[in-house]
Amino acid sequence: MSAPRPGDDGEDTARLPPVLEKDTGDHLAPDTGDDGTPAVTGRAGRFWSARRVPAGIVALLLLAAAGLFLYDIVAVRADRPAMGWRRTLARELAERPLDDPWVLAGAGIAAALGLWLLLLAVTPGLRRVLPMRRTHPDVRAGLHRDAAAQVLRDRAMEVAGVQTARVRVGRARADVRAVSHFRDLDDVHTDLDRVLADAVRGLGLARPPRLAVHVRRPGKKG
Repeated sequence: MSAPRPGDDGEDTARLPPVLEKDTGDHLAPDTGDDGTPAVTGRAGRFWSARRVPAGIVALLLLAAAGLFLYDIVAVRADRPAMGWRRTLARELAERPLDDPWVLAGAGIAAALGLWLLLLAVTPGLRRVLPMRRTHPDVRAGLHRDAAAQVLRDRAMEVAGVQTARVRVGRARADVRAVSHFRDLDDVHTDLDRVLADAVRGLGLARPPRLAVHVRRPGKKG
């Protein structure tokens, strides 16, 4: 009895391409470690997102608000009455106390939006791209989590006795859940630990995730 090959269960085995980014900063020259593998050169930090959608939304809102206020100011300068909404807003701000529920709600919303924008500004984003080891001084590479999970799944399916395998890769942990239809579960678990540990090293990640392997028997049908 032979174990199924990767892709026999109908799941898509297409791999996602890695992310490459040119880096013009000054870094250490490429080198190799004691085991012959490329050594880390420079920092291998996370990739920063461009944040185009939040930035575009904020820019459009600011542009619309600025245009509206500018139009109203020009109208007042031209001896025309101010817009009704601005007169109402000025009156409400002058008359309502600071502990009014509507004032508190507006302040809370504004504070939440401000904190959200600050959080976007100081965090890298692109959480699904895992930084890879620096092997060239001018190039940074990253591997998509789904691609890393697919590689580990394919390697897990090569272990004798594994019927199906599901892999989820995070920044710090790779969770592998396999179903074995023959062989002793401890033997399958040992082989999976060995094969997947080698596969994780082969991914070339700057911070290899910790493996968590779970093996069980198939559930009863019906």
